[in-house]
Amino acid sequence: MSIETQAERLHGLDALRGGALMLGLVLHAAMAYIPQPIWIATDQSAAPGAGVVFFVIHLFRMTTFFLIAGLFAHMMIARRGWLKFAIDRASRIGGALAIFWGLVLAGIIAVLLWKVAIDNGGTLPTDGPPPPPLTLETFPLTHLWFLWVLLIFYAVLLLARAVLSLDRGGGIARLADRLTGALIGPWTPVILAAPLALAFWLRPAWSAFFGIPTPDTGLVPNGVALTGFGVAFVFGLLLDRRRDLLERIARLWPVFIVVALGAGAGAFVLTGGAAIRLEPVTDPALKAATACVYAFAVYASTLAVVALSLRFMSGHSAIRRYLADASYWVYIVHLPLVMAGQVLLLDAPWPWFVKLAAVSTGVLAIGLVTYEVLIRHTFMGRWLNGQRVPWRRPMPDLVPAE
Repeated sequence: MSIETQAERLHGLDALRGGALMLGLVLHAAMAYIPQPIWIATDQSAAPGAGVVFFVIHLFRMTTFFLIAGLFAHMMIARRGWLKFAIDRASRIGGALAIFWGLVLAGIIAVLLWKVAIDNGGTLPTDGPPPPPLTLETFPLTHLWFLWVLLIFYAVLLLARAVLSLDRGGGIARLADRLTGALIGPWTPVILAAPLALAFWLRPAWSAFFGIPTPDTGLVPNGVALTGFGVAFVFGLLLDRRRDLLERIARLWPVFIVVALGAGAGAFVLTGGAAIRLEPVTDPALKAATACVYAFAVYASTLAVVALSLRFMSGHSAIRRYLADASYWVYIVHLPLVMAGQVLLLDAPWPWFVKLAAVSTGVLAIGLVTYEVLIRHTFMGRWLNGQRVPWRRPMPDLVPAE
């Protein structure tokens, strides 16, 4: 096993980043099949199994994404400098949010109106409530909230880098590197989980089943999300400074897997298990225990999937690379399509897992086809992925043997 520790592409982490985005499609598709009404519709086939799917994916997905985002951000600054990094992120992250947010929101609203018309006998009601006023607290970022949070983290990173540049002797950087080395071990999830557990405890109305509350509404992310994702992002930054530690994480994959399974099962039981308790935790003792176990499970599962990707996916794979490249586009466009698929299958006499598979694979197919036709080989590919792949690569010149 060999992990690229120099300037080469980290194939395993790149694939994991793409997988985290792709899993968002499955997570949103599963929400219609959870028995409790948490989505635009609760399907007639809803069952607790869909809640298990949601819980498992939600536990580690976005902390994993932000860990890798932090590592890749530090890598890009080291390679290209802070100015080119800022321009690139403003274009590929800020530009994507600015351009696609309105289109995605329009698609979501269209599906919501379609569902309302179905429930109203085929016509839209004329006496509906007015939309809420658009404020900093109510701004609907939709599932593209992660782009906004990334921009916040990038801005803080550049500001911190400017401040740390005053450390001419590099003492702070050397101290950070030594602390990062001491951080990596079987104890890592405990240390990373402490701030998140405290944030869970301090949140007045924390619904433990949803773990880290998704900051999809409002331009000021909630404190729990900033804590959970921020810790992961900073941890990724530190790991890129100590690329040698990736080998140590990879070797610990059996430990992290066992710990993640145990902690994840404990968190699932404490949050209600198959009963899926959605109401906030009010009992102080239960809230404290749940906060600690859930936070620990978040980072244990995150480190487990990171270690697995480093251990078993560090080599190049054309398929994994393609899916990783496509994942950004697929995730941007998937939510209105998922919602439409869920509405289409509401009356289908199928089990929930068949509907979940049908919606997920159908939307994935649409996303990949549109990526291949509209994005990968056009200027959009250069914008979103950093490069445009020609439709046909030129054949190398054939030089006759001498």
